[in-house]
Amino acid sequence: MNTVDSTHSRLVLRPGDAGYEDELAGFQTGFTQRPAVVFAAAGADDVVAAVRHAAAAGLPVGVQATGHGLPGDSQGGVLVTTRRMAGVTVDARARTARVEAGVRWADVIAAAGPSGLAPLNGSAPGVGAVSYTLGGGLGILAREFGYAADHVRSLDVVTGDGRLRRVTRASDPGLYWALLGGGHRLGIVTALETELVPVTRLYGGSLAFDGSEVDPATALRAYEHWTRTVPDGLTSSFAAVPYPDVPGVPPRLRGRYAVSVRVAHPGPAAEGEQLVAPLREIGPALTDSLREMPYSESHTIHGDPDFPHTYYGDNAVLRELDVDAVAALLALTGPRAPVMCVVQINHLGGALARPAPNSVPHRAGRFLVRLLAMADRTRARALLDPAFALLEPWTTGRMRNFAFGAGDRPDGLYDPGTRERLAGLKSVYDPANLFGGA
Repeated sequence: MNTVDSTHSRLVLRPGDAGYEDELAGFQTGFTQRPAVVFAAAGADDVVAAVRHAAAAGLPVGVQATGHGLPGDSQGGVLVTTRRMAGVTVDARARTARVEAGVRWADVIAAAGPSGLAPLNGSAPGVGAVSYTLGGGLGILAREFGYAADHVRSLDVVTGDGRLRRVTRASDPGLYWALLGGGHRLGIVTALETELVPVTRLYGGSLAFDGSEVDPATALRAYEHWTRTVPDGLTSSFAAVPYPDVPGVPPRLRGRYAVSVRVAHPGPAAEGEQLVAPLREIGPALTDSLREMPYSESHTIHGDPDFPHTYYGDNAVLRELDVDAVAALLALTGPRAPVMCVVQINHLGGALARPAPNSVPHRAGRFLVRLLAMADRTRARALLDPAFALLEPWTTGRMRNFAFGAGDRPDGLYDPGTRERLAGLKSVYDPANLFGGA
C-alpha cells in the first residue's frame, strides 16, 4: 500500500512493499530497523500526518535523514524519512540559511559560497544538517564560532500533538532551549533557520606521521602541549587510524598506522603556518596536506569516508587529557586490536565554552575522545568499554552527536540539571512519549 488516502500523494510504505527496504537504507549499515510503517515525507504536512497516525495508533516515532546516527526509535512503529525535504534558501543580506530536514551540509556549503558565506558544518559534507545541529554540532571551526546550535534563529517542529510550530527563542524559550541539544526527543524538526559566517577561505589540512616511526604517545604529548599555546580561532583534532592494506586506501597510508593532527584556521595562511610550526617538529611527515584552501574544500581536512559502512561508536568529554591514560587507550585500540578502531580527540574550549540559550551540555570540557569500531554492537562494546574505563577519572559526560549507535545509552548525555529540565518539557510537548526518552 503506497498512500494514506486516495486524495494525497504522500508515500507510505510497509514491510513487503516495493521500495520499503530502499527507503530504510542509510549511511550506517551495521543496524537494521523494521518499522511497521514508513512515511517518506516530502514536506511538513507529511510529517504532521505521520505524527498524528502514530499518536492515534499508540506507536513510537523515529526520524531518518541520512542514517549516520542509527539506530532510531521506530522499531515496530513509525519511521519518518526526510531525504526528499531538500530545500535550502540563503539570505545573503541577513547571513542566514533556511534548511529543510533532509538537507546535507554539502548542499548548504554550495548554496552559501557564492555569497561569501559558510555554514558551521562538521567534517563530513554528507551528514544531515538538521539532526547534526539539534545534537549540538561540533564543526571544523568550532573553537572560533561555537556549536552550530548556538547560531539557530528559528525551528519548524511537529510536536507530539501533531501540531506544526514555528519556534524562536522569543516565542517559545523552553522548547527552543530543549530542541537545540536535545535532538528529536520533543518533536520532528522539519526546517530551521541558522546563521552563516563570512568565511570564504581557511588554512587547514592534516599532518600525519607513521605510528611505527613516531611513537603515538610522544606525538599525543606534543599535541596536548601545543593545544595550550594556540588561539581560540584555531580548531584541531588528533587522530589514530590503522589503515588496512587494501585498494582504495591512498598508497602512502595503505597498511600504515597513521597518527595525525587535523587543523582548521580561518586566518591568513602565513599565520596558520606559524601556528603549526611546532607540529612539524614531532617527526618526519607521512603526509602533509596543510595549505590555504577555499571553504568548499574543507571536507578534505579530515577526509571522512563517503560510502555507507558498518560502525559503532561512542565518546567521552574530558576535563583534562591525561596523556598516559590516552596512550594506554591508543595501545588497546591500535593495529593489534581485534577490530579496526578509529580514535579522534577533539580540542574543545574557545567559543565552545561560552554559555548559550540551549541544552548543549558539557561546555567546560577541554577535550572530546571519540572511538569508532568497525564492528557490530557486541564486538564493538567489548573493545570500547575497557577503553573508556581508562578515561573515567577525567570524564564529565558524553555528546549525543557522537554516540553512533549508542544513543540508547542515556548515561552521561546530560548533566542532572539539564536532564531534569528536558524531562519537564517533554511532559508538556510529548506526554505520550512518541519520540522516545533520554
